[in-house]
Amino acid sequence: MIRTTVIGILIPFLGTVLGSACVFFMKKKLSRFMERVLVGFASGVMTAASVWSLIIPAIEQSEAMGTLSFLPAFVGFWIGILFLAFLDHIIPHLHMNAQKAEGPESRLSATTMMVLAVTLHNIPEGMAVGTVFAAFLSSSAGISASAAMALALGIAIQNFPEGAIISMPLHAQSKDRWNSFVLGALSGIVEPIGAFLTVAASGLIVPVMPYLLSFAAGAMMYVVVEELIPEMSEGEHSHAGVFMFSLGFTLMMVLDVALG
Repeated sequence: MIRTTVIGILIPFLGTVLGSACVFFMKKKLSRFMERVLVGFASGVMTAASVWSLIIPAIEQSEAMGTLSFLPAFVGFWIGILFLAFLDHIIPHLHMNAQKAEGPESRLSATTMMVLAVTLHNIPEGMAVGTVFAAFLSSSAGISASAAMALALGIAIQNFPEGAIISMPLHAQSKDRWNSFVLGALSGIVEPIGAFLTVAASGLIVPVMPYLLSFAAGAMMYVVVEELIPEMSEGEHSHAGVFMFSLGFTLMMVLDVALG
């Protein structure tokens, strides 16, 4: 079980690393169309993971509450939303294609703030993976190894385009390929760190598992709605982002149902 957990936690980070490695094989920066396609796919995966891998299990684990079984999911979801909104407010960061940084004023470089933006929304993904594997290790939360792996694999698939979206624009801004790759990969390092810390605290986590599952879902949905969907939809040919959102959503749904 421990070996499965360690592998599962590292799989999403591997997705970021592989995506960042695209900078070694592609000579030009990503087109705006391709960025929209990749962001749309990532947002679809995150939305489906929030529903099938996090919110539904949170409600199922609260069935003993009867008609109030929705309550832990409801409360946890809103805490996740507010937590990410708080981080968004206190951490200086720069979204892709944005001209103005968000958060408090800072003298950090644009490159650093762009990496911080991605790191910011990797936090809930790491917590989500850590929470489901903590549930798997507890053997009492009703989450199987295959269900936990389905979430890890889905987030890894989502992280692949995310890594490319970070490393390739950095190279286009005159960063050498190795620096661009390292920065892109490091943007995802918070995920395994957060996941391992979550698993380490599993003894405290299991009693409030429904709240934590839905907390991770709320945090991920904040990122999707506040950042990814606007990036996916802006400009012409926004239907490409919609189709890729749908592909990412259905792929994650299939993974969760087939492996869960």
